[in-house]
Amino acid sequence: MKKVFLVSSVTIMLILSGCATNSGPEYDGNSYQEIKTYEIGTVKSVRPVVISDNGTGTFLGAIVGTVLGSIVGEGNGNTLATLAGGLGGAYAGNQAAKANASELSVHLNNGNNIVVVVKGKDFLVGDRVKIIKDGNRVDQVYRIN
Repeated sequence: MKKVFLVSSVTIMLILSGCATNSGPEYDGNSYQEIKTYEIGTVKSVRPVVISDNGTGTFLGAIVGTVLGSIVGEGNGNTLATLAGGLGGAYAGNQAAKANASELSVHLNNGNNIVVVVKGKDFLVGDRVKIIKDGNRVDQVYRIN
């Protein structure tokens, strides 16, 4: 029974992981049809930052850890393994979901100065950038040099 549950869980996770193969930017499924605006500017400073887990990694890690822990041991040993698996999975999921990012100070062509955080991109001082905005939220940032 536990093996069937484990195989089912892994299969569901693989199905939910998606099949998109486009290497371009990713848009939210709810906002891709909305009109967006953009700003052009020059990067004045770059600072490395870390974006913390929004809770998704912790949640998924706890579920996977609990499932894996539940297939170990019997009786009280199984209960402890399940608990330890859940806690260990939550911690591992939280750490895995953190992302390296860059905090960019940008001088816009209109004279304003703004700060944007960009996940996983390598920008340099002096880069010209296009910042696509969805309302007051940054959607994408591109180098346009």
